Amino acid sequence: MEDVEITDVDEGRPQVEKPPLKNQDLGSLSLFVGDLLSQYGWHLLVVTVLVYVLIQYLSKRRSSQSRPTSPPQTQQDAALVARRQEAMEAARRKMQEELDAKAAVFREKQKQQEEEKRRQKIEVWESMQQGKSYKGTAKLSQTTEEASSSTTVMKPKTDKKSLRSADYNPLSGEGGGSCSWRPGRRGPSSGG
Repeated sequence: MEDVEITDVDEGRPQVEKPPLKNQDLGSLSLFVGDLLSQYGWHLLVVTVLVYVLIQYLSKRRSSQSRPTSPPQTQQDAALVARRQEAMEAARRKMQEELDAKAAVFREKQKQQEEEKRRQKIEVWESMQQGKSYKGTAKLSQTTEEASSSTTVMKPKTDKKSLRSADYNPLSGEGGGSCSWRPGRRGPSSGG
């Protein structure tokens, strides 16, 4: 193997010199940018969008802060506010007067009910002193008391017939029904 001689193929040919690149710096820069974009393109896109949104948000916030929050009040605004407050105060007074009137009516009704109860108790006591039946007057006083104190309308009870007789027991197996429980077949079911 020592006999082998290696010769360059281009040795005999004249070399054609290539002109140097005009912008070697831009060539390496374009290679670097291409490599960077191929590796981190999506990351750079997301960061760019986030920076854009942040700039828009900050510019809107700065513009809203630079505006005055409320213009200086004029005499008309002050008069308008005073009129609104007076109207609200008048409405409150009116509502309070209505509430007071309703409370007075309620108190009057309560006094009447208490007076009625007191009168009934006196009647019951007098009837007991005279030897009359206590139960009849007690029932009468209870029904009038319930009717006066209750605000809901009492519905009279209607006598309904029971759908089954009182001695019906569904577990006994007896009864007028045609259905009765039967145990299932034992063992594997056969299709035949």
